[in-house]
Amino acid sequence: MNVAVKPLVSASSAILRQQAEDVKTFDRQLKQLLLDIEDTLYETEASALCAPQIGVSQQAAIIDMEADGLLQLINPRIVSESETKVTELEGDVSFPDIFGTVTRSQMIVVQSNDVEGNTVELTAYDDIARMILHIIDQLNGVPFTDKMEKQLTEEELEAYLEDE
Repeated sequence: MNVAVKPLVSASSAILRQQAEDVKTFDRQLKQLLLDIEDTLYETEASALCAPQIGVSQQAAIIDMEADGLLQLINPRIVSESETKVTELEGDVSFPDIFGTVTRSQMIVVQSNDVEGNTVELTAYDDIARMILHIIDQLNGVPFTDKMEKQLTEEELEAYLEDE
């Protein structure tokens, strides 16, 4: 398996507006795609990255859960989400210099496949839930900019980050 950092597609790329294809074959090609996503995630210092962002129409993504390691999502689907919603700042490496607030569920249950094709289910809260919802939207052709309630100016962004 090769280490391969892939270029990100531009923000205007049509692939970011299309529903990514379901992964149907769980093979070396999928493992290589996940490695490509992982290498690119680290290179771009992203928190999460999906296949369409590197120009591949596949329902595959990786989320960096920091201390908890990397979460691979293949064909992810939301099973349920909490009624409790939280509005937080979001950004995306595919849309540099755009940051805005998005309201999302605080807790979600997600069904996904592992690299062998087995179905796995997980419950996620807070920041991890937000990243999963953000990436599932992107896999479905809905960038966070479509759900953004308010785009922050550079001054607002600086003030927000100082408060963190």
